Amino acid sequence: MPDVTQLLHAIEAGEPKAADQLLPLVYDELRRLAAGKMQREKPGQTLQATALVHEAWLRLAGSDPQHWDSRRHFFAAAAESMRRILVEKARRRLRIRHGGALERVDLDAVEIPGGVREEHLVAMDEALERLAREEPSKAEVVKLRYFVGMTNRETAEALGLSEATVERHWSFAKAWLFSQIQSSR
Repeated sequence: MPDVTQLLHAIEAGEPKAADQLLPLVYDELRRLAAGKMQREKPGQTLQATALVHEAWLRLAGSDPQHWDSRRHFFAAAAESMRRILVEKARRRLRIRHGGALERVDLDAVEIPGGVREEHLVAMDEALERLAREEPSKAEVVKLRYFVGMTNRETAEALGLSEATVERHWSFAKAWLFSQIQSSR
Protein backbone atom coordinates (compact mmCIF):
# COMPACT_ATOMS: atom_id res chain seq x y z
CA MET A 1 0.00 0.00 0.00
CA PRO A 2 1.45 3.39 -0.96
CA ASP A 3 2.74 5.73 1.72
CA VAL A 4 0.57 8.76 2.55
CA THR A 5 3.39 11.15 1.67
CA GLN A 6 3.84 9.48 -1.73
CA LEU A 7 0.12 9.81 -2.42
CA LEU A 8 0.20 13.46 -1.39
CA HIS A 9 2.96 14.08 -3.91
CA ALA A 10 1.00 12.13 -6.54
CA ILE A 11 -2.06 14.32 -5.91
CA GLU A 12 0.13 17.39 -6.27
CA ALA A 13 1.45 15.98 -9.56
CA GLY A 14 -2.14 15.66 -10.78
CA GLU A 15 -2.58 11.89 -10.72
CA PRO A 16 -6.38 11.43 -10.76
CA LYS A 17 -6.59 8.19 -8.73
CA ALA A 18 -4.23 9.30 -5.97
CA ALA A 19 -6.97 11.09 -4.00
CA ASP A 20 -9.16 7.98 -4.15
CA GLN A 21 -6.28 5.94 -2.72
CA LEU A 22 -5.49 8.54 -0.06
CA LEU A 23 -8.89 8.78 1.60
CA PRO A 24 -9.04 5.19 2.90
CA LEU A 25 -5.54 5.57 4.34
CA VAL A 26 -6.25 8.79 6.22
CA TYR A 27 -9.96 8.41 6.98
CA ASP A 28 -9.57 6.84 10.44
CA GLU A 29 -7.02 9.46 11.47
CA LEU A 30 -9.25 12.28 10.17
CA ARG A 31 -12.21 10.75 12.02
CA ARG A 32 -10.15 10.69 15.24
CA LEU A 33 -9.17 14.34 14.71
CA ALA A 34 -12.79 15.30 14.08
CA ALA A 35 -14.03 13.40 17.14
CA GLY A 36 -11.47 15.24 19.26
CA LYS A 37 -12.60 18.59 17.90
CA MET A 38 -16.27 17.70 18.43
CA GLN A 39 -15.64 16.76 22.08
CA ARG A 40 -14.69 20.36 22.76
CA GLU A 41 -17.91 21.63 21.19
CA LYS A 42 -21.09 22.40 23.11
CA PRO A 43 -23.37 19.33 23.53
CA GLY A 44 -26.32 19.02 21.18
CA GLN A 45 -24.44 19.81 17.98
CA THR A 46 -26.15 18.85 14.74
CA LEU A 47 -22.77 18.43 13.07
CA GLN A 48 -21.32 14.97 13.68
CA ALA A 49 -17.66 13.94 13.43
CA THR A 50 -18.29 11.99 10.21
CA ALA A 51 -19.90 15.00 8.55
CA LEU A 52 -17.01 17.17 9.72
CA VAL A 53 -14.51 14.74 8.14
CA HIS A 54 -16.43 14.74 4.87
CA GLU A 55 -16.67 18.53 4.75
CA ALA A 56 -12.97 18.88 5.54
CA TRP A 57 -12.09 16.29 2.88
CA LEU A 58 -14.11 18.19 0.28
CA ARG A 59 -12.17 21.33 1.13
CA LEU A 60 -8.80 19.56 1.13
CA ALA A 61 -9.29 17.53 -2.04
CA GLY A 62 -11.43 20.13 -3.79
CA SER A 63 -10.87 21.70 -7.17
CA ASP A 64 -7.91 23.87 -6.09
CA PRO A 65 -4.62 21.98 -6.21
CA GLN A 66 -3.02 21.68 -2.79
CA HIS A 67 0.60 21.29 -1.81
CA TRP A 68 1.48 19.24 1.25
CA ASP A 69 5.11 18.69 2.17
CA SER A 70 4.45 15.67 4.33
CA ARG A 71 1.86 13.56 6.13
CA ARG A 72 2.16 15.92 9.10
CA HIS A 73 1.53 18.95 6.91
CA PHE A 74 -1.57 17.25 5.45
CA PHE A 75 -3.03 16.47 8.88
CA ALA A 76 -2.27 20.00 10.09
CA ALA A 77 -4.17 21.32 7.05
CA ALA A 78 -7.03 18.92 7.82
CA ALA A 79 -7.19 20.07 11.44
CA GLU A 80 -7.18 23.71 10.32
CA SER A 81 -9.96 22.97 7.82
CA MET A 82 -12.06 21.37 10.58
CA ARG A 83 -11.43 24.31 12.87
CA ARG A 84 -12.60 26.72 10.17
CA ILE A 85 -15.74 24.67 9.53
CA LEU A 86 -16.62 24.72 13.25
CA VAL A 87 -15.94 28.48 13.49
CA GLU A 88 -18.11 29.16 10.41
CA LYS A 89 -20.89 27.06 11.92
CA ALA A 90 -20.63 28.95 15.22
CA ARG A 91 -20.76 32.30 13.43
CA ARG A 92 -23.83 31.18 11.48
CA ARG A 93 -25.58 30.21 14.71
CA LEU A 94 -24.80 33.58 16.27
CA ARG A 95 -26.23 35.62 13.42
CA ILE A 96 -29.45 37.44 14.22
CA ARG A 97 -31.45 35.61 11.56
CA HIS A 98 -30.44 32.32 13.19
CA GLY A 99 -31.46 33.43 16.66
CA GLY A 100 -28.29 35.26 17.61
CA ALA A 101 -27.30 34.50 21.16
CA LEU A 102 -30.90 33.75 22.11
CA GLU A 103 -31.56 30.60 24.00
CA ARG A 104 -34.10 28.08 22.76
CA VAL A 105 -36.98 27.71 25.26
CA ASP A 106 -39.52 24.92 25.28
CA LEU A 107 -42.91 26.62 25.12
CA ASP A 108 -44.43 24.02 27.41
CA ALA A 109 -41.96 25.15 30.05
CA VAL A 110 -43.05 28.78 29.76
CA GLU A 111 -45.52 29.55 32.48
CA ILE A 112 -47.87 32.47 32.24
CA PRO A 113 -47.68 34.17 35.62
CA GLY A 114 -50.34 32.95 38.00
CA GLY A 115 -51.03 33.97 41.57
CA VAL A 116 -48.90 37.05 41.15
CA ARG A 117 -49.02 40.66 42.20
CA GLU A 118 -51.75 42.91 40.90
CA GLU A 119 -49.51 44.75 38.42
CA HIS A 120 -48.65 41.42 36.77
CA LEU A 121 -52.32 40.48 36.59
CA VAL A 122 -53.13 43.87 35.05
CA ALA A 123 -50.30 43.42 32.54
CA MET A 124 -51.62 39.94 31.74
CA ASP A 125 -55.14 41.28 31.23
CA GLU A 126 -53.96 44.10 28.98
CA ALA A 127 -51.87 41.69 26.93
CA LEU A 128 -54.80 39.27 26.69
CA GLU A 129 -57.06 42.06 25.44
CA ARG A 130 -54.51 42.95 22.74
CA LEU A 131 -54.34 39.28 21.79
CA ALA A 132 -58.14 39.11 21.62
CA ARG A 133 -58.17 42.03 19.15
CA GLU A 134 -55.50 40.43 16.95
CA GLU A 135 -56.19 36.69 17.40
CA PRO A 136 -59.60 36.13 19.05
CA SER A 137 -59.54 32.32 18.86
CA LYS A 138 -56.12 32.19 20.52
CA ALA A 139 -57.35 34.48 23.29
CA GLU A 140 -60.31 32.15 23.88
CA VAL A 141 -57.92 29.23 24.21
CA VAL A 142 -55.96 31.16 26.85
CA LYS A 143 -59.09 32.00 28.79
CA LEU A 144 -60.21 28.37 28.89
CA ARG A 145 -56.76 26.87 29.50
CA TYR A 146 -55.36 29.43 31.93
CA PHE A 147 -58.34 30.89 33.77
CA VAL A 148 -60.73 27.93 33.69
CA GLY A 149 -58.05 25.22 33.84
CA MET A 150 -59.34 23.10 30.98
CA THR A 151 -57.12 20.57 29.23
CA ASN A 152 -56.35 20.78 25.51
CA ARG A 153 -59.01 18.15 24.80
CA GLU A 154 -61.69 19.96 26.85
CA THR A 155 -60.78 23.29 25.25
CA ALA A 156 -60.96 21.75 21.78
CA GLU A 157 -64.42 20.34 22.47
CA ALA A 158 -65.66 23.63 23.96
CA LEU A 159 -64.43 25.72 21.02
CA GLY A 160 -65.11 23.21 18.25
CA LEU A 161 -61.45 23.03 17.25
CA SER A 162 -59.11 20.12 16.81
CA GLU A 163 -56.83 19.29 19.71
CA ALA A 164 -53.79 19.98 17.52
CA THR A 165 -55.12 23.47 16.74
CA VAL A 166 -55.65 24.14 20.43
CA GLU A 167 -52.07 23.05 21.14
CA ARG A 168 -50.73 25.38 18.44
CA HIS A 169 -52.89 28.29 19.64
CA TRP A 170 -51.84 27.68 23.26
CA SER A 171 -48.12 27.56 22.35
CA PHE A 172 -48.39 30.72 20.28
CA ALA A 173 -50.44 32.55 22.92
CA LYS A 174 -48.06 31.68 25.77
CA ALA A 175 -45.09 32.96 23.83
CA TRP A 176 -46.94 36.06 22.64
CA LEU A 177 -48.26 36.91 26.11
CA PHE A 178 -44.89 36.29 27.71
CA SER A 179 -43.29 38.64 25.19
CA GLN A 180 -45.95 41.31 25.76
CA ILE A 181 -45.73 41.11 29.53
CA GLN A 182 -41.93 41.26 29.48
CA SER A 183 -41.92 44.29 27.19
CA SER A 184 -44.44 46.15 29.38
CA ARG A 185 -42.21 45.94 32.48
